[in-house]
Amino acid sequence: MALKSINPTTTNAWKSLKAHFETVKDVHMTKWFAQDKERANRMTVKWQDFYVDYSKNRMTAETKDLLLQLANEVDLKDAISKYFSGDPINETENRAVAHVALRDPIYADFFVNGENVMPEIRHVKKQIEDFTNEVVDGQRIGFTDKKFTDIVNIGIGGSDLGPAMVVEALQYYKNHLTTHFVSNVDGDHVNEVLKKLNPETTLFVIVSKTFTTQETLSNATTIREWFLKSGNREDVSKHFVAVSTNINKVKEFGIDEQNIFPMWDWVGGRFSLWSAVGLSISLSIGYEHFEKLLLGAHKMDEHFKHEEFDQNIPVILALLSVWYTNFFDEESEAVIPYSQYLNQFTTYLQQAIMESNGKSIDRSGNKVNYQTGSVIWGEPGTNSQHAFFQLIHQGTKLIPATFIGFGKSLYGNKEHHNKLMSNFIAQTEALLHGKSEVEVIEELQKQQISKDQIQRLLPFKKFDGNKPTTTILINQLTPESLGKLIALFEHKIFVEGVIWNIFSYDQFGVELGKQLANTILQEFDKENQITDHDASTTNILRYYKNLSL
Repeated sequence: MALKSINPTTTNAWKSLKAHFETVKDVHMTKWFAQDKERANRMTVKWQDFYVDYSKNRMTAETKDLLLQLANEVDLKDAISKYFSGDPINETENRAVAHVALRDPIYADFFVNGENVMPEIRHVKKQIEDFTNEVVDGQRIGFTDKKFTDIVNIGIGGSDLGPAMVVEALQYYKNHLTTHFVSNVDGDHVNEVLKKLNPETTLFVIVSKTFTTQETLSNATTIREWFLKSGNREDVSKHFVAVSTNINKVKEFGIDEQNIFPMWDWVGGRFSLWSAVGLSISLSIGYEHFEKLLLGAHKMDEHFKHEEFDQNIPVILALLSVWYTNFFDEESEAVIPYSQYLNQFTTYLQQAIMESNGKSIDRSGNKVNYQTGSVIWGEPGTNSQHAFFQLIHQGTKLIPATFIGFGKSLYGNKEHHNKLMSNFIAQTEALLHGKSEVEVIEELQKQQISKDQIQRLLPFKKFDGNKPTTTILINQLTPESLGKLIALFEHKIFVEGVIWNIFSYDQFGVELGKQLANTILQEFDKENQITDHDASTTNILRYYKNLSL
C-alpha cells in the first residue's frame, strides 16, 4: 500500500505551530534553562551507548508536543509500518524501500511484491563472507599466484560514498588490505590511484546496478586496459568482480558469473552499503566487523520501529529539522563530528539527505507550498572551528548544528581526547550562551584597554548566542555504533519525507544533467557541429572545443 498523502500545512498541528512560533521565535534559550531546572534531563534520550541531548534547541515542551501532534496527524505510525512491511512506498518507481531487511540478523520473513526476500539476502551474505575470507586469508590469489594487497572500489554515488565513508570511519579496524576508491570520471584521479598499485596484487570491485553508468564503466574500462598491460584477458576474471544486476554485461567485461554479487531494485543506491555494495567494506575490515555494522543498524531499526515518538531519536531529530526549516525558514544544517575518522560522514549525508528530500512535488503530484529539505554541510571538529564557526557564531544566518562525539578514543590517548572533547562540549555551550556586553567589558578591562577603545570594540566582540545545537555523544566509535549512527540519519530522512508529503526514494533530478552530457559528449567528436543550445552553453562548448584541440 502507498503512503498517505497529507499536506502538512492543512493539519491542526501546523496551524498551532505557526501561532506558537510567534510566541517563542525571539526568546533566548537561556531563559528557558533558568526557568526549568529539569529542561536538560527532559530533553535528553539515553539509549544503549547513545546519549542525545536536544535541550539546546529553540523549542519548549509545548513546541515538542505540537511537533509530535504533527507526526500523528500525518499518520507517521502508518508510514513506519509500511516502511518495515515491504510496501511499495517508492511509488513513482513502484518499488519497496527494503534496505532494513539487509541488516536483520533474525532473518524473519520480509516480503517484497509477495516474495520473501530473506533467503536471497542470506545467500548473498554468505557469498560476501566466503569471498571476504578467501581474499583476506590469502586463499584467493592473483594471476601470478601472489596474495592481494590492495582493493579498488569502482563506483559512483551510492556505490561509492557509503562504502568510502565507512572504510575511512573504521580504518582502526582494518586488516592488511589497503582500499582505494575511484568514482569521478576524472582521468587524472584514476591515474593517480593506478600509480600506487601493483596489477599482480590488486583486486577491483566494480559496483554498478545496470553496468551502464558512464562514470563507472569509463573508469573500469580504463583500469582494465591498464591491467592488460601486465596480464592477459583470461586473468581479468581473477582480479575483477562486480556488484550488479546485469549479468550479461558483466560477463562481456570478462568477469566470471560466480564473481557477480547481486543487487535489488528495492534498495536505493544511497542506502545500499548494507548490501553487496558494501563488499569493499567487508574486505577492508573483515566480515565479522561488517556483520557488527549491520547489527548496529538493525538495533537502531528496532528502536525507530517500536519506541514511542517522544523518546524516538530519529523522530525527534526529524521534527527539529521540520521546526527550523518550515517555521524559522532555516535553509541549511551543519553536521560536526568530533572525530577525524568521520571526515567523510557529512559528505555521505549530503547525498543521503539532499538526494532524498530535495523535492518540490508532493505525493499527490502537486507543487508544494512550503520548504522541503535542507542544505547539509560540515566537517570534523576541531578543524571546522577554524573554518566556518565564525559564520555560525556571529553570522546573520540561523544554522542548527548537530555535534557528534565519542566518550573514548580508540588508541587511548586521553590527553588528546580530552582536548578534543573539551572543544566539543564548549562549542555547544558557547553557541547557547554567547558572550554578553558585561562579559566583553570585563574581559577588555583586564587587558587594560581604554574606555573609548572598549566601546569601539564592544559590538564586534559581543556574541548573541541562542544558536541551536543537538549533541549526540556515543561511548566509542565501533562498527556497531557506526551502524546505529548511519541508520539514525536514514530514519530521520524517512520521517522528514513523510511529514513533507514527498517521495524520498526516487532521484529523477539526477538524470537530466546526465542526459544532456551525453548529447554534448557526442558533439565533442563532430567538427564544427553544435546542436541547439542556449547562447551561453554554445559559447562555452565552442571555447572548450578550441582549448581541447
